[in-house]
Amino acid sequence: MPRSSAVRLSHFVPSLVLLLTGLAAAYVKELNVFFTSLFNVLPTLVLLLGGAYCAVYRRQRELFLMVTVYIAYFLLDTQTDYFRDNGVVRADAAVVFHLCCLLLPLLYGLFAAWQERTHLFQDMVARFAVLLVFGSVALSLEQSYPEALLNWLAEIRWPALHGAWMSLIQLSYPVFLAAFVLLGVQYWRHPRPLHAAQLVGLLGLFWMLPKTFILPFTLNILCSQVMLMIAAAVAHEAYQMAFRDELTGLPGRRALNERLQRLGRNYVLAMSDVDHFKKFNDTHGHDVGDQVLRLVASKLSKIGGGGRAYRYGGEEFALVFAGKTLEECLPHLEVIREAIATYNIHLRNPDSRPQDDQQGRQRRAGAAATTVAVTVSIGAAERQEQRTPEEVLKSADQALYSAKGAGRNCVMAFGQARRGAVRMDEAAG
Repeated sequence: MPRSSAVRLSHFVPSLVLLLTGLAAAYVKELNVFFTSLFNVLPTLVLLLGGAYCAVYRRQRELFLMVTVYIAYFLLDTQTDYFRDNGVVRADAAVVFHLCCLLLPLLYGLFAAWQERTHLFQDMVARFAVLLVFGSVALSLEQSYPEALLNWLAEIRWPALHGAWMSLIQLSYPVFLAAFVLLGVQYWRHPRPLHAAQLVGLLGLFWMLPKTFILPFTLNILCSQVMLMIAAAVAHEAYQMAFRDELTGLPGRRALNERLQRLGRNYVLAMSDVDHFKKFNDTHGHDVGDQVLRLVASKLSKIGGGGRAYRYGGEEFALVFAGKTLEECLPHLEVIREAIATYNIHLRNPDSRPQDDQQGRQRRAGAAATTVAVTVSIGAAERQEQRTPEEVLKSADQALYSAKGAGRNCVMAFGQARRGAVRMDEAAG
């Protein structure tokens, strides 16, 4: 089922920045000796560093993507070096270039969509076998029947679809299109930084190939940038796994701990807890419990007043307000508490789940569903003199327990709870 709600522009930003940087560098006509030397070794350096990073973390799909791009770079770089040194292309330049234009998008799309689903060693052997088969067949044909292969590759099979703007062999365009569609569907169904980087990388390769013999160092720069996109996407996903909660999409406990170390002198911390969550979970099941946590997280992520929500653990969430006072934050906490309390969750019979989206829409339109409400209790505390973030968070947790003791579904400030306790002690005396 598509997860269009999880599509993020941030997935594409690092790769697009690298692509635009590469395009800008490729159009620079005059380069000093330093950049010329750097561009000559950059693809190999990126492969060694990025490939080692992928190998350490057992990201074989990304590793073989980088290897595929590097093999195409190596083959074409041999041709461009000869062209720069002698002013003419090698005798086999046309067939090598056309083979790269056909096999590069084919193998890139194949490895990009090929997810690791089996034993890592078996998966590696299978990918290496595919790469070896395609490479061996292409090399044997190029060595044995160069003229026949060149004629077959360069043949215009669909004259009506051939345009004057086409700089590559006609066969490469449907292969590129099929790869774009395949990777676009993959990202739509599973939005991830890696899948976004694969799409942008394929776009960079599509732009690079026609400019290989036209713009100097285009091949070196764009191949390096595409491999950097893949390595950066691996690092991006590693960061998300470490700092972002998978269930709710909110930043996790580790991200909260880092944020607490960067707070200024004035801030407010709040702790929120789903009321009667264990009972709700036992009654309706863990799937519904996960749905509740995602709902609460979605509401808390929209907190006003400059607040930021974090998944603290279990059914607890933390809210951080930097540079705010308690009086400024309490109205926003009250608004979000009320928004959660007034939202009704519709539960349906899990034994009669719809078979597809259309049937689901029909049931939602016509059938009645069980409705349940969820509430949260919130405790807040403001930083006072000589108080660490950990102490403020502990005070907010104490205010949360006071909110639960006051009947739940309410917002309680730490100072308010303490003053209320003093008043009760005075009344008792």
